[in-house]
Amino acid sequence: MNKNYSLKNLSEIASEIIASTKNKTLLLYGEMGVGKTTLIKEICSQLGVFDTISSPTFSLVNEYQTSKNETIFHFDFYRIEDEEEALDMGIEEYLYNDNWCLIEWPENVENLLPLESVEIHLSTLENGQRNIKLTS
Repeated sequence: MNKNYSLKNLSEIASEIIASTKNKTLLLYGEMGVGKTTLIKEICSQLGVFDTISSPTFSLVNEYQTSKNETIFHFDFYRIEDEEEALDMGIEEYLYNDNWCLIEWPENVENLLPLESVEIHLSTLENGQRNIKLTS
């Protein structure tokens, strides 16, 4: 997938991501303010999460339950200074299971990520729209 979208298309974009991914580990790349957390909120909503979804900037990970009793882990590694911090929090136990793992700022822990992850690259266009590029 490589397309431009606006916030009014966000639901459609999230549906396409969920339907097209073969892996439940999604790596979201993009500058601050490009909409990574907003996209994660929509993905979680479509997966049946009723909890309030917010970026775990200081806690590193938030855990959500879906209506189907599945677990989704939402990571934000923006403030991480060393991959050792991620190892100390037990990142391997989160990533190597069958749960959804939605990761903001994955470039800060790139050596610890599963090879089978789905990369989602977001960017802002001059007209205010966003571009999304999905690769697996």
